[in-house]
Amino acid sequence: MAPASKAEKKAAVDAAAWMFNVVTSVGIIIVNKALMANYGFSFATTLTGLHFATTTLMAVVLKWLGYIQASHLPLADLLKFILFANFSIVGMNVSLMWNSVGFYQIAKLTMIPVSCLLEVFFDKIRYSRNTKLSIAVVLLGVAVCTVTDVSVNAKGFIAAFIAVWSTALQQYFSLCAVCHYLQRKYSLTSFNLLGHTAPAQAATLLLLGPFLDYWLTNKRIDQFSYNLPSLLFIILACSIAVGTNLSQFICIGRFTAVSFQVLGHMKTILVLILGFMFFGKEGLNIQVVVGMIIAVAGMIWYSNASTKPGGKERRSHSIKHGSDSTQLDDKV
Repeated sequence: MAPASKAEKKAAVDAAAWMFNVVTSVGIIIVNKALMANYGFSFATTLTGLHFATTTLMAVVLKWLGYIQASHLPLADLLKFILFANFSIVGMNVSLMWNSVGFYQIAKLTMIPVSCLLEVFFDKIRYSRNTKLSIAVVLLGVAVCTVTDVSVNAKGFIAAFIAVWSTALQQYFSLCAVCHYLQRKYSLTSFNLLGHTAPAQAATLLLLGPFLDYWLTNKRIDQFSYNLPSLLFIILACSIAVGTNLSQFICIGRFTAVSFQVLGHMKTILVLILGFMFFGKEGLNIQVVVGMIIAVAGMIWYSNASTKPGGKERRSHSIKHGSDSTQLDDKV
């Protein structure tokens, strides 16, 4: 009876973590876009810094409650972590600011072929025919959306391009693996690691944010016309960001790669639906809808094809025999 009760408790906690991640991850995109589109708050970098400043306050509370213990993380490892993380998060928020929610989310799907390209080039990964076809379907869907979405502009396209590549590079260098590595090496819990990274990310983004935002938009944050609704949305965005950052650390190590893919599919579809509900038909026409359906179908096909035996393999070259041999990718 005890083992069954323990299993049920774990299932309930996993379900709660799953829903917490979905609600906060989707919610932060919708609230950020509302703040940017409806109130003209075009300071994506500084906003990200405010998100991490609020997360730092939460970390202080967790430390006071005893969930975060005193620990050590070398400066070099900390700087390496926040460099990749900041570049990716800021890139995505700038893309969200300059693009419609639909194009922002669909453009993110190009991280699939970009990540595959990096693995082929650096790790000599070989993909099956079905995996390659699924990648082609994703690219076709994104191409249809890009060509037919009238809201897409050069500035937004460049922002999406940079965001996708920076995030793909971040994932290639495996931020989640870095989390695992740092936690194991320095005996850090997820909360301990968050306690180290959030203050550093907040400090760097709040120091550099106003200057970078001015360079991107030619607007100064101190000259923004603040009012009660915009302030409430900033507070709401920061509050949800706390949950988003916390949920990412909670989910690390809790779910399998396949579970994360299903989680990603759910969030993609929810963002598209809610984007249309809250922000209208910005750039939307029948061709864009078809492109989105094609891209999402390709995404689901890719996740299925790449996880099957032979869907993704590492090529190794035997110098002694002068022949190619194939072994399953065993990267962690």
